[in-house]
Amino acid sequence: MGVNFPQGGDHKRSTTATGRAIFADSVREIDPALSARIEHTKDWRKGYIEPLREIVIAASQTPDAAIQISRAGLESAHRRFVFAQSNGDIPLDSAMNTPAPAIGSVSVTGRASREETLSITYRGQRIFGSDLRRQIDKWVQDGIAEPSFGAALHLLMDNPDWLDLSGTDIAVLGAGAEMAPTRSLLRWGARIHALDLPRPEIWQRLIDIARNTSGSIRIPISQGASGAMPFVTGGTVHSEDDQVVAAAGGVDLLEQPGAIANWLDEIENPFVLGNYTYADGPTHATLSMSVDAIFRKLDSQRKDITLAFLATPTDVFMVPMSCVDESRKRWDTRGISGFFQTPLRAFGQFEPNYPRTYQTNSGIEVGLNDSLVPQQGPNYLLAKRIQRWRALAARADGIPVSLNLAPATRTQSVVKNRALAAAYAGAGRFGVEVFEPATSTALMAALLVHDLRNPLSAANPSTTLGNPMDIFVVGANHGGLWRTAYAPRSVLGVAALLGMFESRA
Repeated sequence: MGVNFPQGGDHKRSTTATGRAIFADSVREIDPALSARIEHTKDWRKGYIEPLREIVIAASQTPDAAIQISRAGLESAHRRFVFAQSNGDIPLDSAMNTPAPAIGSVSVTGRASREETLSITYRGQRIFGSDLRRQIDKWVQDGIAEPSFGAALHLLMDNPDWLDLSGTDIAVLGAGAEMAPTRSLLRWGARIHALDLPRPEIWQRLIDIARNTSGSIRIPISQGASGAMPFVTGGTVHSEDDQVVAAAGGVDLLEQPGAIANWLDEIENPFVLGNYTYADGPTHATLSMSVDAIFRKLDSQRKDITLAFLATPTDVFMVPMSCVDESRKRWDTRGISGFFQTPLRAFGQFEPNYPRTYQTNSGIEVGLNDSLVPQQGPNYLLAKRIQRWRALAARADGIPVSLNLAPATRTQSVVKNRALAAAYAGAGRFGVEVFEPATSTALMAALLVHDLRNPLSAANPSTTLGNPMDIFVVGANHGGLWRTAYAPRSVLGVAALLGMFESRA
């Protein structure tokens, strides 16, 4: 039961057919020919990469094109996804307004002092101050991150009072996920409204984190668990029995999206709604869809929400010519290694990152960075596209949106895939840095704070962007994928081989 893909004529839920149809609908008005090609892609699981490239090219042509594609994609997704019940499917929008038992709350408050300066864990050490500034500059100098990434973090460090999140409400959906900024936000004093699955080990870890910070965490308690916790009656209750709370905490985003929207609507102050959910396979797409339905319901009831997302670097982006120029410079200076690589190009290896550039309708030249990883599959990209589409559409509607590109990170979801884990281990040979989760989450949390505090940030819808998709570029830490000499997919196999050899050495 819960948010799901629709059933086809054979009563099976085809993730392939649904994803292909949504992408086709997204460009139907902008590029009917592309829409038709998508619909006629027989093996979507293998053939989705080229259409996704073409969709980004189409979206880059005019500012209106990017917004129109986003709105059409979201409309199609909401029309197609359903809420599955034992007695049949109902439309997702209908499910959001179906009466549901209220979710209770327990708040856990930290006991430590607020951290007043920015610091991160990097390669086993805690760095801050001038050491952190030098590392930020090195990431930019090495092409790991864009200059705007460095500028944002330096500005944040110049204004340490920005890190005071006391009284700031942030809803973290997927609060226990490896890429969630929960720990850092709590260290800076935020009031976190946490959502994650009803698994005691998740909540015990989050409670332990909260107790050792200056922030607080509001935990959802379902009606069934409330029966075992008589002090929970629907309002927020403070408890000192952490084990009892951990055992009762959590709700399923897929099963209770309407009730979760109501629970979030109880937040009295303006708040940030951050989607950090992740799951393997089709569940990732249904989670993105559920979160989007939650936002749509909240947005119909209040206008004080800021959205927050993380973009994945293993996607397709239109990038500025500064990235293209540096990548081509690196290509031209390969030296003797380039000579030995040439024969392998006949087999799709060692291809240049930017074999050509593109011009928008206004004559602006841009590059297309294609860092898609086939192993992640079309459902993963559908999940991330739903988030990208919502970010663009919401910002166009005047809603603040913090969307930052996070670097490739050694999360458990990656390292359990042996091929991807090996490729990440060998990525450094090609100028790509893969980050540890503790580093990535701290950096992304810092960028979120910058976006909330700096009135000139790209998150502010009043800040003018040349193209709405520039929100993916500003502050990007792509780990070097945008500036490396090679098309990432063309060296993926070689990186994996090098990574396997290094791990055995």
